[in-house]
Amino acid sequence: MKYSDVLIEAKKNIGPHCKVCPQCNGIACQGKIPGPGGKGTGTGFIRNYKAFKAVAINMDTLNKYHAPDTRMELFGLTFDMPIFAAPVGGVQIHYSDLHDDLTYSEAILLGSINAGSIGFTGDGVMAEVYDGTAEAILKYKGLGVPTIKPWRKEEIIEKIRIAENAGAKAIAMDIDAAGLAMLAIQGKPVFPVGFETLSELIASTKLPFIIKGIMTVAGAIKAVDAGAYGIVVSNHGGRVLDDTPATLDVLPEILQAVEGRVKVFIDGGIRTGLDVFKALAMGADAVLIGRPFASAVYGGGAEGVTLLYQQLKSELENVMLMTGCSKLEDIGPEHIRKI
Repeated sequence: MKYSDVLIEAKKNIGPHCKVCPQCNGIACQGKIPGPGGKGTGTGFIRNYKAFKAVAINMDTLNKYHAPDTRMELFGLTFDMPIFAAPVGGVQIHYSDLHDDLTYSEAILLGSINAGSIGFTGDGVMAEVYDGTAEAILKYKGLGVPTIKPWRKEEIIEKIRIAENAGAKAIAMDIDAAGLAMLAIQGKPVFPVGFETLSELIASTKLPFIIKGIMTVAGAIKAVDAGAYGIVVSNHGGRVLDDTPATLDVLPEILQAVEGRVKVFIDGGIRTGLDVFKALAMGADAVLIGRPFASAVYGGGAEGVTLLYQQLKSELENVMLMTGCSKLEDIGPEHIRKI
């Protein structure tokens, strides 16, 4: 199977809301929730995508040849690329019944492992979604990052213990999910997380704790002060608040504020290995990618996930070759320009 075949199958399987567009840019699905669209006018989603297209790459092939090395270290492990599948939940509502959240997470976990990466998995209204995913993470020797919704503190701590017992290499919480109205509709609301609560949650575990949903300098500093291992600059794909800025546009000021004290990931609008390169050139340590992996799962299961990773890695290697970067540490702001 080739990745182009995966996309053909995804169009057949993914349901009425997502069209598996040639460019996943948020326009055709504007405001479609249920569905993969951005909230309201869809501006947040669209801005994420456009921000990457407003950055050009400086080609320079007058360099001694070195085979590009895309490996990176994280959680005490070495991964083949700085690219990770982002957590996605509610797939039956937003995509189709071909998968539920548990089978989706299983495909993400296995496909990520086979590609030399690690998948972030989602959380759900039904307890068996998170519990079943934890069982899969245990089966795969802890190679997964369970991502907990901002439920009440006591439930979050219970889920942290489940992740620990599964041997997870790290844990994440998508604090931006506080804006997901669909969860309240399903009878289980989520809430904003205060600094004291966040500090307690992080202190309750020895696992690396990643906070997803940081969009301001103030938020980044609070996450650092609370003891986070890493942050994800993310507006939840534009799905929780309309009119947010693009994640790439706020990345520089957040990086400057945290001063290397935490790992900084970014998601939103990343579609190719070239986009990955641009994020790294601006200072991100790694990227998370969401919607394209939904197409990969619905078009090819775990194999589709692996094929997407391989395509992204190949594209990243190519742009590194064409810019004289032999390793990730070589990638810097001199390799890009705003247009």
